[in-house]
Amino acid sequence: MTFGEGGQFEGGRVRTSRGGKVAVGGGIGALVVAVLAIVLNQSGNGDLANVLQGVAGGSGQQAEQGVVGDCTAEQANTQRDCRLSATLQALDAYWAGELPAQGVEFAQPQAEAFEAQTTTGCGAASASTGPFYCPPDQTIYLDLGFYDVLQSQFGAQDGPLAEMYVTAHEYGHHVQNLTGVMDSAQRQGGGAESDSVRVELQADCYAGMWVGNAATQVDPDTGVTFLEPITVEQLQQALSAAEAVGDDHIQQQSGGGVNPDTWTHGSSEQRQRWFTTGYEQGTLAACDTFATDSL
Repeated sequence: MTFGEGGQFEGGRVRTSRGGKVAVGGGIGALVVAVLAIVLNQSGNGDLANVLQGVAGGSGQQAEQGVVGDCTAEQANTQRDCRLSATLQALDAYWAGELPAQGVEFAQPQAEAFEAQTTTGCGAASASTGPFYCPPDQTIYLDLGFYDVLQSQFGAQDGPLAEMYVTAHEYGHHVQNLTGVMDSAQRQGGGAESDSVRVELQADCYAGMWVGNAATQVDPDTGVTFLEPITVEQLQQALSAAEAVGDDHIQQQSGGGVNPDTWTHGSSEQRQRWFTTGYEQGTLAACDTFATDSL
């Protein structure tokens, strides 16, 4: 899935933080903590804050602050920082139209691409934490190197749409924050049918909604569609990423047995299925994971 020829994306949408220094414990224990935090985010609750503080312990030097500048479509198709900025602007345009039509006031989230460590409204975070959304400061945080980990550690396919899926999933948590789901769901527990899983699967479904509409969404600043039509191969990139971050797959990768009672994000099959539901049906009602008895 590529950005259409003629696309132009204004800078300043994504702030950057580079050069911070953090002490992180090594070994298998640190890897397990990272696995629990990477993409499998308990977005913004007390547990997440504790995990982030644990991963990013130690003192660090002042990081260099900046923003992602103006980007062309060509740059967005080849450079990760520009792709993140362009993806967020496409998501802004989509949800700015979708949510008010449902009676929900839209407000765009902030976004930060960081290296090493950063400070968030949910606590300190390191690059090992992986992408997450923090409700208190309404910001999406991610280290762009995570996408390499997604491939090397979890077996996801390479490709732009895999990266866009991760961004769109985190943006889905922001949508849940705006609609009140984050406040109403019981996100402290786990289990295959828990609210924690329903929150994550709904965010997957919201990501699918955006992907299904992005090739027809016109950038109001340029008059051209944000993205070119999706191909079967590109769609498989997103499905592969969804499979890679399923609870059962993560448990298998960590060398343990599969235990649905401890799931907080859903199985690979569930994550793929709910992404597909959003992609094919394209409505908030279809993505109501809290209205079904079977996920």
